[in-house]
Amino acid sequence: MSARAGTVAGMVSGSKNLRIASVNVNGVRAAFRKGMGGWLDARGVDILALQEVRASTEDLEALLGPEWSILHDAATAKGRAGVAIASRDKASIHRVTIGDEEFDSAGRWLEADYEVNGQIVTVVSAYVHSGDDGTPKQVEKYKFLDGMTVRLPEIKAHSSLAVVVGDLNVGHKPLDIKNWKGNVKRAGFLPRERAYFDRFFGEAGATVEGVDGSTGPGLGWVDIGRRSAGEVDGPYTWWSWRGQAFDNDTGWRIDYQMATAALADRVVNYSVDRAASHDERWSDHTPVVVDYSI
Repeated sequence: MSARAGTVAGMVSGSKNLRIASVNVNGVRAAFRKGMGGWLDARGVDILALQEVRASTEDLEALLGPEWSILHDAATAKGRAGVAIASRDKASIHRVTIGDEEFDSAGRWLEADYEVNGQIVTVVSAYVHSGDDGTPKQVEKYKFLDGMTVRLPEIKAHSSLAVVVGDLNVGHKPLDIKNWKGNVKRAGFLPRERAYFDRFFGEAGATVEGVDGSTGPGLGWVDIGRRSAGEVDGPYTWWSWRGQAFDNDTGWRIDYQMATAALADRVVNYSVDRAASHDERWSDHTPVVVDYSI
């Protein structure tokens, strides 16, 4: 695997707890016009991971302001996808590729290392393809998930304190989708997709049987949302703009913070920042915010 890297110096400083927030903004300029700035000003975030930025680095700098250090990987196609990580201080190094050399992952995978109280914390902002069963879009999605399967163990070997956050566009289990029975043949809840997550969250090194009947080694990552919420419906992180999906809480939990076991043990608080009403939404996704004690 190749990696494009940029090196800068710095340290995340401040409180004992490191607050990491992730959100698919569905276009960052539109999100700020609708009120994202007010949420961010009030939330006390140390590291902010964004997906579906659909803007330039200059746009991000103007919206977030000089107090944020910004890493941004735009998509190959202008106005599509795009991932970013903004932090109060600079990363020590960042990487932006995943999968084979010929696979275009631009705008979908951004890793950054931060020194926090003398320890390296690796944060990844990820935006998995939405897919469409039976089309080339789904082929690209499986290529990306294959790339994650290879990269996740490498990240864990690099840093025991690592977290992959973002819109991963797969509901892992029936608890993650309100109307799951009607979506078993739809991209985002296909058995083959979900089997990847069975392995991501399976016991490290153990043979894991996926929901589709496939087998493979467990990678030992932890789904912070499910561990924190327990075996309950949701909490959902995405709702269609159409109809009464938000008001009826007919949603999908497809935005994750998935951490190494060592970092998962340091979780202090997990929150899904669901808007109080439909009119107060500034994205079709909602932020997922986790505090880690470092």
